[in-house]
Amino acid sequence: MTKFRIVTPAGASFTVAGGGYGYEMEALEGMDAEIVECPATEEGFIAGVADADAIYAKAMNFNKKMIDALPARCKGIILGTVGVDYVEVAAATARGIPVTNCPDTFIEEVADHAMALLLAGQRRLIEQDRMVREGRWRDGRPQLLEIPRLMGSVLGFISFGRVARMTALRAKAFGLRLIAYDPFIDETLIRQFGAEPATLEEVLRTSDFVSMHAPATPEAKGLLTGRHFRMMKKTAWFINTGRGHTVDEPALIEALQQHWIAGASLDVFEVEPPRQDNPLLQMPQVILSPHNASASSRFDSARKRRVGRELSLVLGGKWPMSCVNPTVLAGSALRRWQPYSMERGPNS
Repeated sequence: MTKFRIVTPAGASFTVAGGGYGYEMEALEGMDAEIVECPATEEGFIAGVADADAIYAKAMNFNKKMIDALPARCKGIILGTVGVDYVEVAAATARGIPVTNCPDTFIEEVADHAMALLLAGQRRLIEQDRMVREGRWRDGRPQLLEIPRLMGSVLGFISFGRVARMTALRAKAFGLRLIAYDPFIDETLIRQFGAEPATLEEVLRTSDFVSMHAPATPEAKGLLTGRHFRMMKKTAWFINTGRGHTVDEPALIEALQQHWIAGASLDVFEVEPPRQDNPLLQMPQVILSPHNASASSRFDSARKRRVGRELSLVLGGKWPMSCVNPTVLAGSALRRWQPYSMERGPNS
């Protein structure tokens, strides 16, 4: 039986309750596979991947030089995250190496977080908490009585992928009217989730809340600029649980400082963690969380098991479940499988 060698950078990932690769190895049982750690540096990685059958990529940058060092036998670069921005996917595509991610593992958690950030901003929860703690029991009542009613307000989505759709279902229950901009999704699908298709300008000019869900693709980098924030209502609230690089952060800061918009709830930033002198950290009309929208008690085990399943597929000579560069699959030695049984898994 072939011995499979999976190489991964040591210590370059977030984990809870200790280390080890028990969750990943569940799906690899019986395959005579091992996960071997290499130094989490460019030089250490290149030196350690000469005989790698697959790469378990973690939260460190994988540049073209590192990917070009992979042997011809490498069947895939497997990520335990939704975002793939720390891997040069174009370099992997040029080598014909599939890159996988976890696009559907934390959808519900991120949708919950997006809705929580919207509600916290709309109801001014942080401000009210401070009022109580600082003994200002009634000081802010006049301002709080000016909060508009949530029901009937417009929530606009920029990008309408999985997380946005689940957020839409939650928002609908609060009586929000939904509109969405996504040039890559069929309008009928947008309508299936209770939203009306709209242009980007319509979303910005019409919405009381704008929720950003664009992925970290080269096309989406800096998608929202000062010109876009000027289009928004002065009473609008901006929410971002997508990626920080999709927004021109200095422009967002200016929009908040100049009161072009009312406030923002942010889980992501251009630079993470943000510098302590970042003006966003000092703004009372901004709610912040540390890029943890996906966090829950199942976070670590769910993503690791997903990694294990993807590894077992590519090492077994089959297409992965989620491939961010699917054009490489047809020309690879991997074979397509049909159908998928939830009880038994992929069947060749």
